[in-house]
Amino acid sequence: VQLQASGGGSVQAGGSLRLSCAASGRTFSNNAMGWFRQVPGKEREFVASIGWGGPPQYYADSVKGRFTISRDIRKGTVYLQMNSLSPADTAVYYCAGRRSASIARDARAFDYWGQGTQVTVSS
Repeated sequence: VQLQASGGGSVQAGGSLRLSCAASGRTFSNNAMGWFRQVPGKEREFVASIGWGGPPQYYADSVKGRFTISRDIRKGTVYLQMNSLSPADTAVYYCAGRRSASIARDARAFDYWGQGTQVTVSS
């Protein structure tokens, strides 16, 4: 089972990026998925998660109203649309999948992890 994250890059404050997470080895169509981020020296931080059928979605307070998580079951892909980016959003972003269909926020609840994609926001 592999999760491949892509779409990171460098953007100026106020800009947008869309991250994608493609699953191989299994479809994750019946599993909850999530995005986390991490900066050097800090713990991995929850960003957003989504249930197997779409809603509900959970968001960290720091990204609520700016980020949107979604999924395309047919493509086996989960997205994170990030708008109004600020330097505080700079991090390596990881997608994650659960064996369970239940949505979660805790990184320890996720069983599969992608390799991460760097997002850098300059002021």
